Amino acid sequence: MVCAALSLVWVGAAQAERLYVCSGYSCFYKKSVTIGSAARQRLTRIMASGRASAKAEREAVGKAVRYFEKLATQAIGVRDGAKSAPGGAHVYGQMDCIDESRNTRSLLRYLERHGLLRHHTVQRNSARGFFVDVRYPHATAVLRTKSGEDWAVDSWFEPAGGAPDIMKLSEWKKRGVRGER
Repeated sequence: MVCAALSLVWVGAAQAERLYVCSGYSCFYKKSVTIGSAARQRLTRIMASGRASAKAEREAVGKAVRYFEKLATQAIGVRDGAKSAPGGAHVYGQMDCIDESRNTRSLLRYLERHGLLRHHTVQRNSARGFFVDVRYPHATAVLRTKSGEDWAVDSWFEPAGGAPDIMKLSEWKKRGVRGER
């Protein structure tokens, strides 16, 4: 099953939004998470702390990802662990890097739609590793600064709600040899 870019759905008069969260590896399962007024206000406050600069905005994005993952695990009813074990395919609630990167990108697109990103734009997800280069294939969400610098936002290494790795995409692409972070 392919996850169609984590669709947006409008619900009710309050214009709450539902973001679809992928799990089960490669988006085998999808579950909706409602971003109602309380969550929207919390995300707005989190992102307000990042208005001063691109660096501050990336720090705020890290906090927003942590908050969103807590909402997602509440909706799913399962707290995803750090990384993903090979046996987790088709296990409801467990997420591989494809699930994690899609979920993070879904949140980033939400922030962008609502004008909460001032110093970055959301890009297509990126990948690294092909086994033959001694690196496990891995994917991440990506932000681009106004000056054209790409940044990885990778939440796969920590359990749900943990701090994502946010680093220059060029540095992220060099990592991952023999499964190292």
